[in-house]
Amino acid sequence: MDFTPTEEQAAARELAARIFGDLSTHERLTAAGTGSDGELWKALCAAGLPAAVAETGLLGLVLLLEEQGRTTAQVPFAASCVYGLLAVSAHGSAQQRERLLPGIADGSVVVTGALTDSTVRADSAVRADPAVRADPAVRADPAVRGGRPGRLSGVAPVVPWLRDATYVLVADAEHRLWLVRTVDARCDPVELTAPWSAGRLTLDATPAERLGAPDEGRFDAYDDVLATARTAFAGLQAGVCAGSVARAVAYTNTREQFGRPLAAKQGVQLRAADAHMDTEAIRVTAYEAAWRRDEGLDYAAHALTAGWWASEAGHRVVHAGQHLHGGTGADLEHPVHRHFLWGRQLEAYLGCGSELLQELGESIMHGEGDA
Repeated sequence: MDFTPTEEQAAARELAARIFGDLSTHERLTAAGTGSDGELWKALCAAGLPAAVAETGLLGLVLLLEEQGRTTAQVPFAASCVYGLLAVSAHGSAQQRERLLPGIADGSVVVTGALTDSTVRADSAVRADPAVRADPAVRADPAVRGGRPGRLSGVAPVVPWLRDATYVLVADAEHRLWLVRTVDARCDPVELTAPWSAGRLTLDATPAERLGAPDEGRFDAYDDVLATARTAFAGLQAGVCAGSVARAVAYTNTREQFGRPLAAKQGVQLRAADAHMDTEAIRVTAYEAAWRRDEGLDYAAHALTAGWWASEAGHRVVHAGQHLHGGTGADLEHPVHRHFLWGRQLEAYLGCGSELLQELGESIMHGEGDA
């Protein structure tokens, strides 16, 4: 395996680092509250970074998300690339790709996902009754043109970046994937640990279109999109942790106690070193899972491994970052606290450590992959 970025991946990462560094400042993040930074999102899209993911692959996306995580930039970059660009590219029909990908690439269409912790079901009347499926009102709805039409009911209690989204990629009880327009659904804002523009999605016989061509049985689509999401958000967690460690190092090198920098104390050095090693473990497992997907290799178990490290080690790192700031770390307005909130949110997103470990063990036991 080779995690060395290609020339295109390296150039995209450098551009992302510059844009995030220039625009995702503490002052702008504070002003944004729990909303997204529209100006930053426009700058990223104008620079072609979401579109670049189509060429740089999942590993390229992980590199970009690391830069987002370092600054905890409040934009729907991860969600729209995972649930939109990569999911539609891999599993959408030709008509869906033609219709949706240009808008996702230029940022005018934002997609998020509701794959877990929902009660969504496809209404049986639409699935079983050919007369209902042939209903002109259903077929003419732009939300269902080009895919197998349906109607969904149920609730997804927490959907990240829902308040920014044009579409939501929803998994029903049978793990089939559907695209739902947010204008057709009820979307209520919710507050999370991290200040993401999240919401509660309520569907009541809401028009939807199946991801993929009508006659395609994409039974692997759910597993692929979920593994892609776990890998990508592990990359985001690696950036969050790296940012937390960097802030802790800067603080302990300048803060003095009894005439010596805090960083001169062995206990501080050991705590920072442990946090650095945990961050590297998150990064390398995310890189491996992403590289394997890009190479067309099995990567489900590797995505679970990356997700486990992001959850378990991510928890340790953001706590260490806050503790190394001493009393300053308890200040809710301090920038390091934002890394703490993001790290705790990502710790539980798409499955906590114990859940992922159980799923990984079961997959190994059934011979579905190796870690």
